[in-house]
Amino acid sequence: MADRPLLKHIRDHSVLFAELAGYRDQTVSNLGLSGYEFHKTPKFYSPTGQRLTIEPERSIILPSLTSLKNVRQTLSRELPALTDVINSEVGYRYPTAALAGTKAPFIKRLRSEYFHRVDEDRSICRPVNLSFGIKSRGKGDDRQEYEVWMPNDDPSQNPLPLFIERYGEDLPHEVRHFVQQPSCVHGWMGVKRAAFEALYYDPATLGDVVICVALSVDAYNIGAKPDLSLCEQLESSIAVSNAELEWEINGYYAPPDAYLSHDEIWHAINYTLEAVGEPLEHQFAEEKLTINESKTERILSTVLSHGATEQAISELNLQPWEFMQNTSETRKKAHDSARGVNFLGRLNRLFYQPEHKLPDITYMHDLIS
Repeated sequence: MADRPLLKHIRDHSVLFAELAGYRDQTVSNLGLSGYEFHKTPKFYSPTGQRLTIEPERSIILPSLTSLKNVRQTLSRELPALTDVINSEVGYRYPTAALAGTKAPFIKRLRSEYFHRVDEDRSICRPVNLSFGIKSRGKGDDRQEYEVWMPNDDPSQNPLPLFIERYGEDLPHEVRHFVQQPSCVHGWMGVKRAAFEALYYDPATLGDVVICVALSVDAYNIGAKPDLSLCEQLESSIAVSNAELEWEINGYYAPPDAYLSHDEIWHAINYTLEAVGEPLEHQFAEEKLTINESKTERILSTVLSHGATEQAISELNLQPWEFMQNTSETRKKAHDSARGVNFLGRLNRLFYQPEHKLPDITYMHDLIS
């Protein structure tokens, strides 16, 4: 089995990202590139001068996780310019909530990583590290994305001050306004992720710049109803089980004396996205699902396709923090008004429903490698 030292830091992000940066630096040195410095993905200046927070990524959605067997070997074989970052494998388990409906101008999303307590029953997951995100809609290229960790891991607090602190002038007025609108849960997705990093270095085409690519494989389940209760027509609380392979630019390396213009950097970013995508598009041409939605948007369309209506969702008025609690004073089971609803228990079904169980993170890494 491959050595995956980062997996032990799943509950400590500060240590995890510091160690990952060290492995990334070491891989750059191993390429024979001395003194190169890391830079994060820069803001994108539009033709009208707008300064935008752009998410440069691409992805392929497949019917089954097993389709991605040995995908890292495929990339290594087909793309010699792409070098894996040593020991960069890291895994996550998390649910995602769609907090705004299909008529909203943007996507509003809550995401939470999960962990098991020491020696705890593995069928239990508990939320940590709540993040709140706003995205421009759809799955088109170069969507805008804004995301912050929730204050005190409390989804009932207004996250706007954190957005302003982090994004400043990059936060468009309409996004700032949308952040403050009340959130209502429209549906949930359970995800387990196997992730690793790679460096794209093609000096003949891109010169000195080395592009950092984060690759991830998500196995996911989408709930059939917003509250994850049983859907009679499916005889399950889960409507969809698929997998996604995503590649995203998360920065670049350059020599300390290099001057790279905005256009040069973004040319290298977009060139790398296409270069990684070419062998993947070819390999999965017959299998890939033609879904032009982000995963958060897919929650919305899935829930609506299984009989939920905007009015019914509004009447449920589910709040994200309810899914962090073991008991509810206001929610009762439909067939027994004396019994409360445990939303956290329902959320666990997205990971552990026997016929739709999401795979172990180590198994996912073994499969794709």
